[in-house]
Amino acid sequence: MLTIVRAAALLLTVTATAYMLEAGQPGSASAAPQIFHSSLAGFRVSHGPSPSFEHDYFLSRVDVVPVGRVIITLPILMYHYIRQPPSIRGDWLGYKLSVSPADFTAQVDSLYGNGYHPVDFNDVRAYFAGKEPLPSKPVVITFDDGYADLFTTAYPILAKHRFKAVAYIVSGFVGRPGYVTSEQVVELDHNGIQIASHTVDHANLARSSAGTTMRELVDSKRWLEQLVGHPVVDFAYPSGQFNAQVVAEVQRAGYDTAVTTMDSVEHTRADRYIWTRIRVGGGESMADFTKNLGTPMPCKTVTVLDVE
Repeated sequence: MLTIVRAAALLLTVTATAYMLEAGQPGSASAAPQIFHSSLAGFRVSHGPSPSFEHDYFLSRVDVVPVGRVIITLPILMYHYIRQPPSIRGDWLGYKLSVSPADFTAQVDSLYGNGYHPVDFNDVRAYFAGKEPLPSKPVVITFDDGYADLFTTAYPILAKHRFKAVAYIVSGFVGRPGYVTSEQVVELDHNGIQIASHTVDHANLARSSAGTTMRELVDSKRWLEQLVGHPVVDFAYPSGQFNAQVVAEVQRAGYDTAVTTMDSVEHTRADRYIWTRIRVGGGESMADFTKNLGTPMPCKTVTVLDVE
């Protein structure tokens, strides 16, 4: 009996693999993306006399963006403060950079309710390398500067739906009043928030000397890596300021991606040092927020084998 069950497990594994391979074939994407993930079948295989050696196998259907696309539609959302916005008359810039906790909650709930799947740049790297598909309706949620409300306000809201995000940290500001602490950065890193660099002092690199630019890039990267204990290879240009020389320095400093403040949702691996983002500002309506996400990529429903 055990041999039969193991054979069934092997057959299901092969079937699931075939579906995954099919998803990666050119022209296989369907025209109507769907949100669907449910257990289709389940069985248990015992590998020994102890119950601890038993595995549960489940076949599931899940919608993905198959590997192979050169151009992907991926909204990279740009946030700064998650706080009650100041007066638009007294502090127009602060107002535009601030999204209220209530509005941010509504935006996160809307993403969840409409089947969007937050990913980070490790997921995007794996996709362009042909290793993993993207989930249906992928989106990247980013925060610039590392303000204190990233941890106290945005993080709990994201955690409610187990959403990933990316935090661009100004390393020299960590621990200052109004900014995250070192301990908070480590906790974020351990709980789904990818830590990335935003220089040491939020310097305008387009107006900095080559030596200053390299110090801002390298010192921030090194400090964050020592703090979180792993490579930090993603970067955001402070205030979106860059030029060709700065892009070259970012590459030489060992970063793999860099984002700007330019507006678009289409990206390629080749332009990964000038990836665009969608600014989410104070007072933005839900209709505008939804419109700015763009048209989701076609996806493919595949069957996968889960082992517990």
